[in-house]
Amino acid sequence: MVSRRQLLVVVVLLTGACTGGPPESAPSTRMPVKQPSLINEDTRPENVLHFVRDVLDARTVELADGTAVRVAQLAAPPDCWSAGALAFARSTLLASAVRINRFLSGEVNLTLEDGTDYALLAVQRGVLRAEGADGGPLISAETEAAAANRGLWGPPCNGLDAAPPLAAPPIPNAPGTPGTPGTTTRAALPPQSPTTTEPRPTTTQPRPTTTTPRPPARVCAVAYRVTNQWPGGFQASVTVRNTGTSTINGWTLRWSFADGQTVDGMWNATSRQSGATVNAVNANYNPQIAPGASVQIGFNGSVRGRNSVPGVFALNGEACTVE
Repeated sequence: MVSRRQLLVVVVLLTGACTGGPPESAPSTRMPVKQPSLINEDTRPENVLHFVRDVLDARTVELADGTAVRVAQLAAPPDCWSAGALAFARSTLLASAVRINRFLSGEVNLTLEDGTDYALLAVQRGVLRAEGADGGPLISAETEAAAANRGLWGPPCNGLDAAPPLAAPPIPNAPGTPGTPGTTTRAALPPQSPTTTEPRPTTTQPRPTTTTPRPPARVCAVAYRVTNQWPGGFQASVTVRNTGTSTINGWTLRWSFADGQTVDGMWNATSRQSGATVNAVNANYNPQIAPGASVQIGFNGSVRGRNSVPGVFALNGEACTVE
């Protein structure tokens, strides 16, 4: 016989079974699906450094991978200023670390490692003119350079792409022919014989042969060697050889690191480092390098991980051969 107490327990159990909900499910571990976007996302890494291996002209550089790129919104320099513009580009860009952003035209916007826009810097210094810019900082910089007679705005160019044509000299009066004041008397022409048509011998002129100019010979050679390495640091030696025909009097050797290396201390030269780019300036006792002679500098550096050897060097703005 079922007692009253047992009956009450059964009722409670049945009530709980009827009112209880389904057990809670475990949270889903599926990754949310990203909705498609109409924007073409650029997945290229940002802030990638490129190293300038050579400067072809004032607005065209060759990168370490052999790619030649032209800086956008810069006009070609006039002949009277091409040498000065090239010297400026080499002293600013050669063996330096730069960043580039490509334009739709295939040209690039080139900035130095410290964020300086090369095109704007060149126009501010009066080295190059702006091209294809209707307004903005480039036009303001060009106006400022012209007002200050900087670079090509001063002598010998004076802001002109070409020298103005010379005025033709007046033709003097023919001998024995009095001139009338206020009038111009042309020189008397010799009498001409009756026009006769004579066959001219046909001669074939040889076409001039065009030869591609060879690039100028390198005036320096550099050998970079890692002589010792330990966790977090290394030691290197750099030998600079004069391969030209004249003595170098005062020198600055420039290169750029690719793996975040830093120079901690240098001997036989004074180091100045800005980001990845290093400038090694001669000491007061070794400013001269005679033809065929060399000078060796050394330094201790810090590095984390890979320690690749720089592949581009420039001495006084001139590209060096790497040995």
